[in-house]
Amino acid sequence: MIDRRSRLRRVLEIELPLILIIAFALAPYAWMVLTSIKPDADISTRPLQYLPSTVTLEHYGTLLNRTTFATNLLNSLVVALGAVAVGLGVSVPAAYAFSRFRFRGRRLLMTSFLVINMFPIVLLIIPLFVLMRALGLLDTFIGVIAGHSTFAIPFAIWMLTSYMNAIPRELDEASTLDGATLLQTIRLILVPLVMPGIVTTAIYIFVTSWNEYLFAMMLSGQNVRTVTVALQLFIGEFTVQWGLLTAGGTLVAIPVTILFLIVQKRLVGGLTAGAVK
Repeated sequence: MIDRRSRLRRVLEIELPLILIIAFALAPYAWMVLTSIKPDADISTRPLQYLPSTVTLEHYGTLLNRTTFATNLLNSLVVALGAVAVGLGVSVPAAYAFSRFRFRGRRLLMTSFLVINMFPIVLLIIPLFVLMRALGLLDTFIGVIAGHSTFAIPFAIWMLTSYMNAIPRELDEASTLDGATLLQTIRLILVPLVMPGIVTTAIYIFVTSWNEYLFAMMLSGQNVRTVTVALQLFIGEFTVQWGLLTAGGTLVAIPVTILFLIVQKRLVGGLTAGAVK
């Protein structure tokens, strides 16, 4: 009897609320996928029709064959991977410096990195646009990648610094006594130990860049148009092409979902690293 009550209490207090929260979070995505496979007649019908009368992939065919969305997907992939490469290339050595060395202005720099993330992106985009225009980097991969990296690197440095702080300094001293240089210590000793944190940071930069809209809209054009900007083109002043819009949204969500499935174990390890000393 007691076991039955405890089981019922667990269902009501833990499992049922979790199911409701998950259903609430997944409902928009489920609706997006259902709308993308509906015929146009089902999308515009009244009253609202939740399930499609017939499943169709017409919107996906139109999106990939009659628009530049496939090219936009490739552009977003190049920009996101470029932002990850630049972000990790800068944040890993910077995090090592902030973790292992004590120098004048260290605390001020760390605080400024945090303060940068508190400012709205709108305040940063205009000066960045003027700078990119002066350098001739508008509507180029380098310009968009630099813009995305600018916003991602400060938080990435904070994340990796916390991971490196959890690694004993004695490992650095031991590698130095064994004749390793500074770069060898970082590459052979620290990087393998902080790999869960590096993976977590890379995922953060990739997802941030993949879903970013304002930088991509201001710094790109016809040549380097990302998927977030391309999706906005399906929203007109008087009409919205719901079929193409939801099909595009579904395709945009697939790479991030696959990425999470592939690196799930390392992501969980990175998020929990340092929780127990």
